[in-house]
Order: sequence, then C-alpha cells, then structure tokens
Amino acid sequence: MNRPRRIIAFITAAIIAMLTGCSDDSVIHKQMVQTQITLSWWGNDSRNEYTIAAVERFEKQHPEIKVKCSYSEWSGYEPRSQVQMISGTEADVMQINVGWLDQYSPDGTGYYDIEKLSDTVDLSNFSPEMLNYGRRNGVLNAIPIAMNAETVYINKDIYARYGLDVPRTWDDFFKAAKAMSKDGVYPLAGASKSIWLYCIAYAEQQTGKQIFNDKGELAFTDKEFKVMIEFYNRMVKEKVIPKVEDYQRFNIDNGSYAGVVAWVSDALNYYKGLVAKGTNIVAAGYTASDTSASGAGWYAKPATLYAVSKNTEHPKEAAMLLDFMLNSKEWAELQGVEKGIPVSTSARKFLGEKGMLSGIQYEASQVMETNKLIKPMNTQLENADLYDSFVDSCDLVLFDKATAADASSKLYKKYSEKYKTSP
Repeated sequence: MNRPRRIIAFITAAIIAMLTGCSDDSVIHKQMVQTQITLSWWGNDSRNEYTIAAVERFEKQHPEIKVKCSYSEWSGYEPRSQVQMISGTEADVMQINVGWLDQYSPDGTGYYDIEKLSDTVDLSNFSPEMLNYGRRNGVLNAIPIAMNAETVYINKDIYARYGLDVPRTWDDFFKAAKAMSKDGVYPLAGASKSIWLYCIAYAEQQTGKQIFNDKGELAFTDKEFKVMIEFYNRMVKEKVIPKVEDYQRFNIDNGSYAGVVAWVSDALNYYKGLVAKGTNIVAAGYTASDTSASGAGWYAKPATLYAVSKNTEHPKEAAMLLDFMLNSKEWAELQGVEKGIPVSTSARKFLGEKGMLSGIQYEASQVMETNKLIKPMNTQLENADLYDSFVDSCDLVLFDKATAADASSKLYKKYSEKYKTSP
C-alpha cells in the first residue's frame, strides 16, 4: 500500500472509532473541562511576580483547575475588595486584613467556614492559638499566614559608638538620648501608629490596666491617657524620639536614628540595605520598666490571612488552592519570608531545611514568638482616628496649647463618644 492510501486508511479507521464509541485507550480523547476559581491579593511587583509563579505551579499539579488572579497595591485593593464583599462578587480565595473579620464577619458568617474544608486544608499545621486569630463567633473564617508585632530594632554599631549596650528599659533610652543628642542622633524613632502602640505599652505597665478589656470596651480613662501623653512629650523633649510628624525613613540609613519601632514584617524593608553592608542590626526585647516585664502591654496580630468566599461555587477547588498556598513546599520556596515567617509548620520546616530561616526578620519573629506576656491585639487599636487624635493631643501639650490634664480629658471624651467604655 502506498503512502497516500495508508493515510486514508488511518483517517477512515479513526472516523469509524469515533462513530462506534471510544474506549479509554481510543484514538480520540474527551477534552478536559477546567474549573475556574479566582484569587486576590495585594502587594508590590515582587510579590505579584512570585505569587503568579506559584499559581502556575499549582495549575501544573492540578490541570483541571484554572486560577484567575486579581491583585493591586493595598491602597486600591482595600476599597475594591470592600465593594466586592458587599456585592458578593469577591474572589474565591482572598488575602484579607485581620480587621476585616470584625468589620465583615463579626458573627462568623461573612466568610466560608474553613473547618468544613478540613478534609482538604491540613489544619494540623496550625496551633489552636493561631487558628483562634481567624475565628469569629467560633467559626474559622480565615487562617493566618504569619504573625506580626511592633518590635524595637537597634543599630548596635551606633550604640556601641557611644559605649552603650542594647537598650532594654525605658530608662535606657533616656540615658542614650543624653549621650546621642549632641550629635543629632535619636536613640529611637517611629511612625505615628508605632509610637502610639509604644506609649500604650508604657501606660499599661505603669497603670496595670489594659487599654481595651476582654469585652472590647475602652478601659483607659483620662488618667491613663494622661500617662501616655506625658510620656510621649517627655520622649520628644529629651530627644529620645523625633515628633512623629518629623519621622523620615531615610534617617535610618544615614544613622540619624539609632533605633526604630516597626512591625516584624517591616524588618527587611527597613534594614535590608544596612544588613547587606554589614551593619549590626538586632531585634531588642520589648521595652519595659524591668526586663522581667518585657512584653507586658505589647500586642501581636496576624500579619495577614487567607479566607475563602462564603459565595464560592467551588469550595473543593478553593480549598485545594488554599492548602497549597499555606502548606506546600512549592509555594513556600517562592514566597520565602516575604510575608513574614510562615505559621504553617510544614512550610516553616521546609524553609528551615533550605536555610531560609535566618536574618533580622526571623530574629524579630523569634523575639515575638518566645515572649509569654505579649497579647492578641484588639483590632480597634489600629483605627487611625485613635492614634491621630492621640498625636494631636500630645502636640497641644508640646506647644503649650493645653495642659496634659486638659488634653487627656478632652481626648477621653472624644474616644468615649465613639467607642464603648467599660463601666
């Protein structure tokens, strides 16, 4: 049989097979039908690149699933996500801020109950304490990716230049200011929210009260806010910190700030360049009146979390993606510690084996995780109206526009009009 006839014979056989029905090993195969799910997150270009690469790894392992990605910077992500959650058009799997749980799911019904997906999502990688951060009304709405807390970072080389050890107590910083201020160097600095939380830690240690009680009620009165205002103004006047309005991140690199209060997750953003140059940066213990009280008045929270939409039409596939993002070595390898030190034990084990758990961010994470006095953060503490009003009140006293007593009284009145207060 010549070549053209062989080709005609093959085509004829294929057509007959199609018409008479095909077995699993037939020439013609049924086309695969993909399930499409959506994933949303916020971040910079670097985060977007590795997340897209990780999604491609997931799709390669699960060709039956197609993931449509949606991402942007935080400033655009938050308002868009809020509209989508209100309209029920949010992504199947989404990165969320911990404050969204109280805002959109106070009764636990705002997001999918992830425990219903526990046959797919390996929850054994997370301690009950970690999972509690994602619970509302007993329902597991989200899972933390990593934990976060304000931390004191110290440029040990600058302190050593003045013959000073790494500061541990409030008094240590005031002593450092006496030595450094003549050269225009501040022992410490921070943005408004960071210094607000720093002053809370001081006031809680001094008064023995929590700013918000376990019921979420404002427990500080004007007396406790007076302690905070006076402490902030003392730090500014004695050159421990610059006013928060004058805080500039470039002063970290040029040596004008010998220390900074910042989140664990910001360690690399703030100090990557200096560490690369060999500068000795350390994560100090949490400032306290006495080192035995280190951690008292300080708070931890999830750096960020993943949740599943309550409106998802594909919970099984969403759960498969969620588990891959949290627990797989493929995802952990690409993400590394960019979103913080992973909470998942399997992801952390893999990074440890690869030698990726080291450096200033890991050190800061260990300081946070090993401290027994640090408490879960009430999300209300991050409300901008709280710390902006606090700074305004401090400035009134700083510029002799009000006494500390008057400023704290007005501040408490303003807070109590918006927040439920304890009896």
